[in-house]
Amino acid sequence: MSYLMKGFKCHSPVMCKVAGSLFKVRTLKNTLGSKEQQFKISRASSQLSSEKANSYSYIIVGAGSAGCVLANRLTEDPQSTVLLLEAGPKDTLLGSKRLMWKIHMPAALTYNLCDEKYNWYYHTTPQRHMDHRVMYWPRGRVWGGSSSLNAMVYIRGHAEDYNRWGREGARGWDYEHCLPYFKKAQTHELGPDQYRGGDGPLHVSRGKTNHPLHQAFLEAAQQAGYPFTDDMNGYQQEGFGWMDMTIHQGQRWSTASAYLRPAISRPNFSVAEKTLVTKILFQGTKCIGVEYVKNGQRKKVFANKEVILSGGAINSPQLLMLSGIGNADNLKKLGIPVVCHLPGVGQNLQDHLEVYVQQKCTKPITLYSAQKPLNMVRIGLEWLWKFTGEGATAHLESGGFIRSGPGVAHPDIQFHFLPSQVIDHGRVASTMEAYQVHVGPMRSTSVGWVKLKSSDPNDHPIIEPNYLSTERDIWEFRQCVKLTREIFAQEAFEKFRGPEIQPGNHVQSDKEIDAFIRQKADSAYHPSCTCKMGQPSDSTAVVDPQTRVIGVENLRVVDASIMPSVVTGNLNAPTIMIAEKAADIIKGLPSLQEKNVPVYKPKTLETQR
Repeated sequence: MSYLMKGFKCHSPVMCKVAGSLFKVRTLKNTLGSKEQQFKISRASSQLSSEKANSYSYIIVGAGSAGCVLANRLTEDPQSTVLLLEAGPKDTLLGSKRLMWKIHMPAALTYNLCDEKYNWYYHTTPQRHMDHRVMYWPRGRVWGGSSSLNAMVYIRGHAEDYNRWGREGARGWDYEHCLPYFKKAQTHELGPDQYRGGDGPLHVSRGKTNHPLHQAFLEAAQQAGYPFTDDMNGYQQEGFGWMDMTIHQGQRWSTASAYLRPAISRPNFSVAEKTLVTKILFQGTKCIGVEYVKNGQRKKVFANKEVILSGGAINSPQLLMLSGIGNADNLKKLGIPVVCHLPGVGQNLQDHLEVYVQQKCTKPITLYSAQKPLNMVRIGLEWLWKFTGEGATAHLESGGFIRSGPGVAHPDIQFHFLPSQVIDHGRVASTMEAYQVHVGPMRSTSVGWVKLKSSDPNDHPIIEPNYLSTERDIWEFRQCVKLTREIFAQEAFEKFRGPEIQPGNHVQSDKEIDAFIRQKADSAYHPSCTCKMGQPSDSTAVVDPQTRVIGVENLRVVDASIMPSVVTGNLNAPTIMIAEKAADIIKGLPSLQEKNVPVYKPKTLETQR
């Protein structure tokens, strides 16, 4: 996704703060007469004292969308000490967001999607059902994680996603137990209601552009027979409307801004950046801490309550496997001592695949002119001065959800509309006046996996999403293209519509559409489900419904990896909700619950719309 600002560089210095909590060690009574025994006891006491001085109540691995939430909520208890470890740098320079405009200017988002400095820069295996293409997977490696890199679209998913989780073994994670945590996290600029929050840390704004192409898109969708929805995160997801965005006062509102910075001055909170956790430490099956590397030095730090992994759908299963938790046969082949045979680790990988349907625009009203050098300077200066103008939005302000066909109970196709052309994740500049829809299926049946390449923590794991491996997924993508073309053909676009750029008018038959999808579809950057939540009796589950890793003690995973199945929409809002709910679980608080909240259902399933 796009779009406006290119060509500047700024570099963040390495800054670190690791503060230990001090505590007294009781004097060991010497009841042994031997000097040798006294020496042994003295040495053991010294070692114990050193470990305790380097220990915290909780260690959180990963300062991303979930980790920042947990750090804030767990340090609300002044008796709990928390250490947050992040592999990447801070998201500010000298405390300034303006000096890190590539992160905080919404329109500059493609910089860090395509830059290894704040990004793990993953790639998949060659995809055998997609002409053996290697797919690019950006993931955040900075304060805020992927919430500092994403397109700032705030979508919760459908209520039935969470009810399905409950049926899949994640008891207590149905919609009535999840909705209160979406609301707890949120301050919506339109104010609170039955679905929206009004006093949470995460500021959410509503698309409000008057751009004629956004207006045309929403009008065309209604002309095609789809409803307008005034809140796709509320009563009715199905239909087309204005997007919610994690943008506040013209700036990206990541979890680092919402949760981490407000907590950073608390005396019971420590955070370290540029710190790569390489191993979880165990005594038997009891987790006691982590090993990490910082400035080339390998160190250990201990947790007297719990270690919580919040590295995301790639890093969390990778760290579990590096530490001896995973499929025992695979671990033994790499020479990794097995702590717990848990075959579900890294399995069940799910993602959203999307394609761009692009149309040439006959009027010079797209973002093409905004990407000219002089205009970029003007836009950048306005944003740096006032946080306003074309730099203050990601321009993905309208979109929608529909059902792919009759018999589908709730939406399974998502649209993001953009008044611009994106080529290769934004790594190639736009070449003409054009507009596009990002469209893709939401509940694909293709499932993949993540496995270790080696026992070296610095090696990226093997990522196999197994895209388009089922006939159902191929059919759904055909529908995506056909239904998008139908919307773009409506009267509302008449005065803007030029020739179709992609797929192109020469692509008409199912076979031709399938070939186009194989060649052009890309990840929507929503990997999930690799540490699946479920019942301990489920051999594929990795964590139980309390987020505890099955088979070991004092270890949890809290991030998008624990989703039992991928939700209908973008993943940032659900990941924040997961962390909010998990924080209450960790604190031992009863779950919030809101019963009988109404949710829209189609009048009939006999038709597609």
